[in-house]
Amino acid sequence: MAVILINMWEGRTEDQKRKIVKAVTDAMVESAGVNPEGLTIIIHDIPKDSWARAGILASDR
Repeated sequence: MAVILINMWEGRTEDQKRKIVKAVTDAMVESAGVNPEGLTIIIHDIPKDSWARAGILASDR
């Protein structure tokens, strides 16, 4: 069993998320031999005002 956490800024469409989880699943199956039924992917949509780098909120960049 494997769990993958994806943290990214909010704003992606549901269709984009479908494509992301399909691509990540395919990569894990191919490269790590993971059974797709044992793979969990969790997407955290994070608002830009809750994400900072170098002391600056992403919403201020």
